[in-house]
Amino acid sequence: MSNLYDRHSVAVIGGGPAGLMAAEALVQHGVQVDVYDAMPSVGRKFLMAGKGGMNITHSEPLDRFVARYGKRSAQIAPLVDRFGPDALRAWASALGVDTFVGSSGRVFPTDMKAAPLLRAWLHRLRESGVRFHMRHKWVGWDAAGDRARHALRLSTPAGVQVLHADAVILALGGGSWPRLGSDASWVPLLTGRDVPVAPLVASNCGFDADWSEAFRERFAGQPVKAVAITVNDGDNQVQHRQGEFVITTTGIEGGLVYALSAAIRERMQADGAAVIRLDLAPGLSTQRVIDEVVRPRGSRSMSSHLQSRIGIAGVKLGLLHECLSKKDYFDIERVAYAIKALPLRLVRARPIEEAISSAGGVPFEALNAQLMLRELPGVFCAGEMLDWDAPTGGYLLTGCFASGLAAGLGALNYLASIGR
Repeated sequence: MSNLYDRHSVAVIGGGPAGLMAAEALVQHGVQVDVYDAMPSVGRKFLMAGKGGMNITHSEPLDRFVARYGKRSAQIAPLVDRFGPDALRAWASALGVDTFVGSSGRVFPTDMKAAPLLRAWLHRLRESGVRFHMRHKWVGWDAAGDRARHALRLSTPAGVQVLHADAVILALGGGSWPRLGSDASWVPLLTGRDVPVAPLVASNCGFDADWSEAFRERFAGQPVKAVAITVNDGDNQVQHRQGEFVITTTGIEGGLVYALSAAIRERMQADGAAVIRLDLAPGLSTQRVIDEVVRPRGSRSMSSHLQSRIGIAGVKLGLLHECLSKKDYFDIERVAYAIKALPLRLVRARPIEEAISSAGGVPFEALNAQLMLRELPGVFCAGEMLDWDAPTGGYLLTGCFASGLAAGLGALNYLASIGR
């Protein structure tokens, strides 16, 4: 017996978490779903993200979780309300993948790997009837298409082919890690159809600083632990986080930097550069640092004095040398204040190709509540190609899963409305 949807076909362009989740939502209702991806296999960036431990979501309270999406929290909130951290863990469990909460609140599969989860998911999708087409890259619209039934041109090993579908879900990623498929080649295809696209920029990325050669040679690769960073974002709102980061040959990177990358990027956009403040002794009050540093040091060197009084040594001492003038370094009160608020000037973000993720993309204002493009009825967008930003910690993946589900359910509603 036929149902409302089994006469319809939907093309999902992009085989990452957002596209696969959209496909799952559709196929469960009898829709014929075809997934097209430019790469030889799906989920390549998903697998890469799991190399160091597959962090799929976060366990913090939902209001704090949603706040991590910053200026797009209001748009992400209804998506996460429908498919948030608890739902994501239950979904993984149904695939036979148990999860646990780490000490930081991050959620991981018990084996810490992405591959078993992806294999189980793909098996279920194929068993449900989803068809996969690898090395099929979307390269444009075809004149044979209309607003009732879409025609898309795909570059395939057999040449350019045209597919027709009742609805299309675009889940093509952003601009980071292009070698894994997220190459942003979709941008002109949408802007050519009057769909606005905010410029793609690096997010969860490192930043360059103008290190001296001596500092670079001595400290590149070393972690800076037990440190805090303060930065004013583009709206002059103070952002402050504690954690650790790594000195690189060009600047800084690591978890603490990634968590503040949106604020740092906005400051750069406003001023051309960003000055962040490093608290090298976050466990001590400013007054305690002053009291300890101004104690007489006798014949000891400044370096020995700082190490013995408050534990400033190694790379932290190197940062003081690097960021302060020689005169200020030997001004005991200036050093004390600098330990709690050392200015470090960052001059540029690392290239988007190196970034963990990208910000920018299709703005929510160009979409309806079901993630359908206002300019292209029947075409939906999901995942990292949307204009949102989030730090690492499971927020990126949860946003992709949740938006993919929303786009899939939106496409179902659209198919019901066209009714043929």
